[in-house]
Amino acid sequence: MEEVFKKTSVETITLNPFEIVLKDWMLVTAGPPEDYNTMTAGWGGMGALWGKPICFCVIRPTRHTYKFLEKNENFTLCFFSEEYKEALQFCGSKSGRDVPDKARQAGLTPMPGMLPMTSVFKEARLVFECRKIYIQDIDPKNFLDPNIEQWYPQKDYHRLYVGEVINCWTK
Repeated sequence: MEEVFKKTSVETITLNPFEIVLKDWMLVTAGPPEDYNTMTAGWGGMGALWGKPICFCVIRPTRHTYKFLEKNENFTLCFFSEEYKEALQFCGSKSGRDVPDKARQAGLTPMPGMLPMTSVFKEARLVFECRKIYIQDIDPKNFLDPNIEQWYPQKDYHRLYVGEVINCWTK
């Protein structure tokens, strides 16, 4: 890791969280390089909760990546420069069930993270390595805005994963 990335304190990161998640997207990854899955996500965020720096993401139970987040204690969020947008589109449109090692097919290089049982991508410009500290299934009974239901025509409500940021890496 340290030959590719520089360990950084989360307090030194300057970014627009809305732009980096909504516009640039991220790869959510769980599992070690020999048994991992990754998916492109445009929903999630970062901040502080319970006195800890955190990142959160939401994964539908129907996604292949879901089982990897369920069986692993840690996960990573990797962010890329614009030149990798096509690779992220590929990873977001193909399932790991059908396309083995889709990240490599997209031109990305998985490598072990510093946290146990994690994978990161050599091409990323920013990496958060997170330890799961909370999960919550989205419950439609709690929607205060009825328009939210439009995102769930199959009733496949996301599971929220909150992770404490243990390591932050930049190029």
